[in-house]
Formats: sequence, C-alpha cells, structure tokens
Amino acid sequence: MEVIVNQLSAGLSLGSILLLAAVGLSLTFGQMGVINMAHGEFIMAGAYTAFTVQQVLGHAGVSLLLSIPIAFLVGGALGLLVEGLLLRRMYHRPLDTLLVTFGVSLVLQQVARDVFGAPSVDVRLPELLQGPVEVLGVPVPASRVFLLALAVIVVAALALVLHRTSLGRRIRAVVLSRDLAEVSGISSRRTDQLTFFIGSGLAGVAGVALTLVGSTSPTLGTTYIVDAFLVVVAGGIGQIRGAVLAAAGLGVLQAFVEYSTTASIAKVLVLVAVVAFLQLRPQGIFSVRTRGLA
Repeated sequence: MEVIVNQLSAGLSLGSILLLAAVGLSLTFGQMGVINMAHGEFIMAGAYTAFTVQQVLGHAGVSLLLSIPIAFLVGGALGLLVEGLLLRRMYHRPLDTLLVTFGVSLVLQQVARDVFGAPSVDVRLPELLQGPVEVLGVPVPASRVFLLALAVIVVAALALVLHRTSLGRRIRAVVLSRDLAEVSGISSRRTDQLTFFIGSGLAGVAGVALTLVGSTSPTLGTTYIVDAFLVVVAGGIGQIRGAVLAAAGLGVLQAFVEYSTTASIAKVLVLVAVVAFLQLRPQGIFSVRTRGLA
C-alpha cells in the first residue's frame, strides 16, 4: 500500500508539472496553429523569476507566492514580444513557426547564461513544504501536494476564463472558425494576442513549480518541451480537458514504470505508449469540430 501511494503521489506530482507546462501550449497551438519551441524558455524564465524574487525578498514562503503572479506576467510579456515581432504573420504555418521559435529558444538560453551564468541555481523551499504530510497514512512530500493543488487551481481558473467570460467566448469562437468569428465582429488579432499572453504566462507559472523539484539552468526548458508536446498531442489539439487526462496518465505511468526500471527506460516506454495510442486514436483523447464559411 505504501509503495502504491508513494508512486501515485509521485506520478500525480509529475503529471501536475507536465500539465502546467502543457496547458498554455495547448491553448496557443489549438487556436493559432503555432508550434512554439520557445515555450520551454518561457518556463525557464518563470523559474529564474522565482530565483530572482527570492534573492530580493529573502523569505522563501512569501517569495514563492509572489513569484507565481510575477512569473505569469514575465512569461506573458515574453510571449507578446515574440508573437508581435515574429509569429503574427505565421499563424497556421507550423513548420515556419517551429524553425523561428527554435531560434528564439537558443537566443533566450544564451541571454539566461549571460545574466545568471551557466551553472544551475537553486530556490529554497519554504519550511511548510520541506516536510511530509500524511496521505492515507503514508508520508508524502508536502511539495508534491502543493504542485497538485497549484495545477488544480490553474486549470480551474483557466476553465473559468474560457467558459464564463467574454474573452473565453471569443477564444472558443476563433478556435471553431476564425472566418466566422471575424464576420461576427470579433477581432481575431486581439484575441490571438490575449491568448498567447495567457498561454505564455502559464508557462511562467510552470517554471515556478519546477523550482520546487530541481535546480534551474538555462537549458531547463528543453527538458520539458518534448513532454509538453506529448501531452498536447495525446490529449487532443487545443483540448484542455484532454491535456489534464493525458498529463495525469503519463505522469502516473512514468512513475510506476520508473519504480521497477530506470528513469531513461521509463521515458522511452512512455513515448512508445503515446505513439501506440496515437496509432489507435490519431486525434488524441478529445477532438474539436470546427465550422467553416464554405
């Protein structure tokens, strides 16, 4: 029982990180058809934001809480900059956006090296997250519980925005049919900007979460960008609920496989599982039906 609870908590913790890393990517990819390889560097920017805020404030607990909204703004600002300068003319040209954003990711990695140095840096855990908490009588690291709670809050807030606000209705309208949204008076350009800001900001929040489980380095984003794309593809392009199920499933699967093998073998087997699943269901767990003018 203890092994099952430990591995399940580890899997859900990993799934929470994958979900935070992928949910913003799912949002932008689903609406604009942009393969944003710089999304990982937005995650890295969020992690360095948490490090910087802690260096300035000193208090681990307060700095962690403040880092979340600040990292959201930093990631969103970077996203707006990249979108406005490079991506606005490349929507639904995925190969072009892949090449351009790959170049942006290399530039951002070098900027991080110049500003923070090449060696990894660490963010101190708040005291409340350093010890274990009991789950079903089994001690589980408090940081895992915090990551799960953060992922739930982020997804709930995003769902609220998408389904209960005018912005969410505009986003869903553009996803269903950009042309019909335009003739209905919706500015797809403005909606794209706000969507990219939110998606990139969520990457910054994911970076803060990653500081709770490891060190921060200029190449942090490259560690998670492939996994984030796996979650997006397996869940269904642009499908937030699919991303939730895919992230949880892949996280738990990797944790249990890793327990009896190694981390490298677990990653390979998870990749094989995703490929096999996509052979059976190419559209992912969920798919969206669109409408056109014709």
